[in-house]
Amino acid sequence: MHNIKKLVPALLFLATMFYSCGNPTSDPKPAANPNPVPPAITYTIIKTYPHDTTSYTEGLFLLNNKLYESTGNYGESTLRINELTTGKADKLIKLDKQYFGEGISILNNKLYQLTYKEQKVFVYDPVNFKKIKEFEWTTGEGWGMTHNDTELVISTGSSNLYFVDPESFNIKRITGVTDEYGPVTRINELEYVNGIVYANIWETNTIIKIDPVSGKVLGRLDLTGLLDKAGVTYPEDWDQGNDVLNGIAYDAAKNSFYITGKNWPLIFEMKLN
Repeated sequence: MHNIKKLVPALLFLATMFYSCGNPTSDPKPAANPNPVPPAITYTIIKTYPHDTTSYTEGLFLLNNKLYESTGNYGESTLRINELTTGKADKLIKLDKQYFGEGISILNNKLYQLTYKEQKVFVYDPVNFKKIKEFEWTTGEGWGMTHNDTELVISTGSSNLYFVDPESFNIKRITGVTDEYGPVTRINELEYVNGIVYANIWETNTIIKIDPVSGKVLGRLDLTGLLDKAGVTYPEDWDQGNDVLNGIAYDAAKNSFYITGKNWPLIFEMKLN
């Protein structure tokens, strides 16, 4: 038989070590999120323009003082060029009813249009809207699109930005978007401005400013009450859940942003402060 007096201290030491290793209060704390709280971006409204309230806006950009717009909903999706000052469509084509139009962009004199769940990307001549080719997009859904002069940048409603070769439509790299809370999901309509990606967050009144290299959110623009400030009276069929902020265009010559939403009656020209 072992000597009990010698065994008791050893057993107590082992029990203490076992408790310390297994006790959750002694586990190391996870590292804090390294992202700082993004600063608030303020804005000044310069002017408002009419917007077609039948346009369920999915993609928006400005080129040669013409507003290119892609609209969604099955059976109602369009691609159009609008006169900014009147809101009227100078050119408009309808997508086949099985397609839901999403983000658009022009790069290398080709106009690209995403579809929502149909895994199709349509490529058009930007002048006459004649379809040139189609690509497959199988990496999630199609949501927003912009470009950085050499690559298309695509969102899928996730927290990722996909940088895509415009000729092959192969993904070149993926950047995850994060803020002080971690990954930022529901990234929607996109606009690339001076090395920065601006993005609508679906079902919110927020636009975020993203570093496309690190993915960090550099600022937040809160546009709550934008239509109220313009004195808009909402129609009886107004759907607050779906008729949300979505649509960012930029005019480099004026350093102005053009902001609208789905079925909104107005487009807002604004300066970011």
